[in-house]
Amino acid sequence: MNLSARARTLLGATVGLVVLVSTVPLWDTAGPHDGGSLTRFLLAVAVVLVTCQVCAGLARRFGQPSVVGEMVGGLVLGPSLLGAVWPAATGFLFPAAVTEGLDKVAQLGLVIFVFLLGCELRTDRIERKGVVGAVVVAGMGLPWLAGMGIVAAAGGLFVGSQGSPAGTMMFVGLAMAVTALPVLARILDDLKLRHTSVGVLSISAAAIGDGLLWLVLAFLLAGQSAGGGLRVLLLGAALVLVTVLCVRPLLLALVRRLGSGQSLTVVLVAGAIGYSVLTESIQLHPVVGAFLFGVAVPRDSLVVERICQQLEGFTLLILLPLFFAGVGLTTSVGLIGTAPITWLVFAGVFVAAVLTKIVGAGGVARLAGMPNGEALRFGILMNCRGVTELVVLSIGYQAGFLNQLGYSVLVLVAVLTTAVTGPLVRWSLRREGRLGSPASPSGPDRRDHPLVTGAPVQHWDAEKTDL
Repeated sequence: MNLSARARTLLGATVGLVVLVSTVPLWDTAGPHDGGSLTRFLLAVAVVLVTCQVCAGLARRFGQPSVVGEMVGGLVLGPSLLGAVWPAATGFLFPAAVTEGLDKVAQLGLVIFVFLLGCELRTDRIERKGVVGAVVVAGMGLPWLAGMGIVAAAGGLFVGSQGSPAGTMMFVGLAMAVTALPVLARILDDLKLRHTSVGVLSISAAAIGDGLLWLVLAFLLAGQSAGGGLRVLLLGAALVLVTVLCVRPLLLALVRRLGSGQSLTVVLVAGAIGYSVLTESIQLHPVVGAFLFGVAVPRDSLVVERICQQLEGFTLLILLPLFFAGVGLTTSVGLIGTAPITWLVFAGVFVAAVLTKIVGAGGVARLAGMPNGEALRFGILMNCRGVTELVVLSIGYQAGFLNQLGYSVLVLVAVLTTAVTGPLVRWSLRREGRLGSPASPSGPDRRDHPLVTGAPVQHWDAEKTDL
C-alpha cells in the first residue's frame, strides 16, 4: 500500500510520540549525576530565543522593528507577566544558577554589540557639522535637563542603594537623552527615509550622540568609582592615548596584512574582550572598553565590513535576546503599583522624554531652515531609544545609580518611546499626504513616490544651511 508523504509524516510522528511517552518511566531524573543546572540553562536559552523571536514576528506584523518585539519578549518572561501569572514557571526556568549563567552570556553579547556600535560610528562623512552639532546639543541637552528635573521633583523615588541624588539626576538625564543608532537606521529603512534629508540628518546626529553618550557615561562611572574618580579618569585618558597612538595603527597594519577573515575575526573579538577587561580593571564598565576598541577599528575595509556583518547576525539573533531576558527578569511593572505618585512620575517621564526630543532636536532643525513637517519628523525620530538605552540603564542599575523602581520605569519608557517612533513618523507623513493609508501601504498611489524609491526629494538641504 502506497502512502502519501503527508500520511507517512503523520504516522512517523505518532509512532515517535508513543515511543517517547512509553519511555518516560525509564528517565533517571534523580540520578547520581548533577546535570540539572546545565539542563535548566539550555532549556532557559531555548525558551528565551523562541519567545523573543515570536514577539519579534508579532512586532513586524504591526509595522514595528524586530527589536521592539524582542524587548517585549524579555519583559514577558519576567515578573511583569510570566512571574505574575505563573510564578512556578519563572522559578523553574530561571533559578539563581541559570540567571547567573544567562547574565554572563548576555554580558558577552553586550561587549560584542557595543564593539559593533563603535565600528559603525562614522563622523568623517558628516557634512555641515555645525548644524548637526547644534541639533545634537539641543536634542540631548533638553531631555537631560528634563530628566534631572524629574528626579529632583520625585525625591528619592529613583535613587539606587549606592547612588547619590546628584549622580542619579545626571544619569537619568543621560538615559533620557539617548537615541539608538541601530534601531533608528532600521526604522528609516522600513519607511524608505534613509536617503532623504531627514534620514541623513538623523543618522548623523545619532552617530555623534552615541559618541558623546559613552564619553559622558565613562565620566559618570569614574565619579561613582570607589577607587577615586581622578585615578579612573587618568587611566581612561591613558588608554585612549595608547589606542590612538599605538593600537589604531597596529590594527590598520593587521587588517592590511591578514588576508584571512577568520584570523582577523579572532583578533577583533579578542581585542574587544581584552579592552573590556582593561576598562573593568580600572573600574569602568566593560562595554566602555569594547566601544573604544570598536572606534579604533579601521574603516573602508571590505574584510572588516564582512566580519562585522557576520558578528552582528549572531549577536542580534542569539546573544542580545539573552540580555533582553535579563532586563525583563529585573523589570517589574508591578513595582509601579497603584500609588498615583508612581504613575504620575511614569507618565511625566514618558511625556518629557518624547516632547523634549521633538522640541529640542526638531526645534533647532526648524531654526536651521528645515520645513515644519520635516523638523517634526526629525524630532520624532530622535525619540528612538531602543537597545542602546537598555544597555545604559543596565549599567546604571548595576552601578547603583537606580533602584529597581526607577530602572523599571525607564525600561518601560525606552520600550514605549521606541515603539511609538515609527507610527508617529507615519502619521506625520500621512498628514502631509506623503504616505498611503496603513491598509494599503504598498498601493499603486505610493509606488512611484520618491520617499519609496529613494529618488532625490526637494526638501531642506543641510549642506546649504548655516546655523
